[in-house]
Amino acid sequence: MSDTLKIESVPISRRDSFNARDQHTRALKPFNSGDIKILLLENVSQKAVDILKKAGYQVEFHTKALDKATLIEKIKDVHVVGIRSKTKLTQEVLSHANKLITIGCFCIGTNQVDLNYAASRGICVFNSPFSNSRSVAELVIAEIILLARQLGDRSREMHDGVWNKVSKNCYEIRGKTLGIIGYGHIGTQLGVLAESLGMHVIWYDILPLMPIGMSTAIESLDELLAEADYVSCHVPETPETKNMIGERELALMKPGSYLINASRGTVVDIEALAAALKSGHLAGAAVDVYPSEPLANGPGFESPLRGCPNMLLTPHIGGSTEEAQRMIGIEVATAITKFVNSGASINAVNFAECDLRAIPSTDLTTVRIVNVHQNVPGVLRQINNILADYNVNKQISDSKGDVAYFMADVTVDDPKDINTIYEHITAINENIITRVLF
Repeated sequence: MSDTLKIESVPISRRDSFNARDQHTRALKPFNSGDIKILLLENVSQKAVDILKKAGYQVEFHTKALDKATLIEKIKDVHVVGIRSKTKLTQEVLSHANKLITIGCFCIGTNQVDLNYAASRGICVFNSPFSNSRSVAELVIAEIILLARQLGDRSREMHDGVWNKVSKNCYEIRGKTLGIIGYGHIGTQLGVLAESLGMHVIWYDILPLMPIGMSTAIESLDELLAEADYVSCHVPETPETKNMIGERELALMKPGSYLINASRGTVVDIEALAAALKSGHLAGAAVDVYPSEPLANGPGFESPLRGCPNMLLTPHIGGSTEEAQRMIGIEVATAITKFVNSGASINAVNFAECDLRAIPSTDLTTVRIVNVHQNVPGVLRQINNILADYNVNKQISDSKGDVAYFMADVTVDDPKDINTIYEHITAINENIITRVLF
């Protein structure tokens, strides 16, 4: 057992740990879990692959999503799975994940994962909600200009051999009003870019937020729709945002205005949007997300929006830039590595966020206990009773919904006691997952 307690040290930085006082800190690793196996799907960034391999993990990489049967078979034996938006990690799939401890969503959204069920199995989910903000904002700016000049239609006509030089209903965007629905990271960046092009920016959000630049908050969605020349949606997928732009809302928009949706496919009523375009009430629209999207590239995409005038259709590419994917890869892979090696759940989607300051490299007898349990009274008392005979250097516990997360650094002089602690905590009825890191 003593041979397994080989300690490595790494240079410390503020990103690696908070409140650390030693020049070096211990590089923790999992105890009694064998080699960490990682399944990466959907062609996640090579930077993420490099980070995870450098951490010493076994990485299996696939450029595409797997069919459900193959996914269920593969997920049985891995500790980590990394996905983008096409892979669906449902309760059925996750019920076969006997070793899984964390999921990395290399994208913004996490609606492709059953978050509550994952938490109930002790599976921590990470995503990258902000890394592609600039890429999405730039796409929307491009679409505003394309719509204003009807460039989508002109390009298609030229490919068909038709020369159609017109200026009617083609405009500059300078001096026009952009209405942003959802003033988060993407919305704020979009506003800054739009102002730099001479647009007037208004926005609506359900939260009281500080405006950036010369932008103006609007009190209601209806008011924004009536005032804006261009409306761009940047809201999450929730029951409240489903079809938030429907027939009624489209009718409130100014005649000759434009709608852009690069948020979630359920936000806009597609049938109603097609009708508004064909009637001429809207002068154009750009859509990057859809209620139902193909699982793979290739023919077969169907939508009522196909063939509508001045309609820009893109295949969910808002965040699909080399820069965004690289940043997403770094953020999510780093979060995975920290969770696997040190138990840190900072920025987790479905877990309480917990972390402990790093263990000094000179301390060779401290192990870290990481435990996920049902959030019911009495569990912490049982855990602390088990640890009562040892020196607990520090501990933290927090909960989110029905699941609680506990971390403790414990001095263990005899390596044999590590197994004793592990076995006693896992024997608690409410235990979900217990790991020992050293």
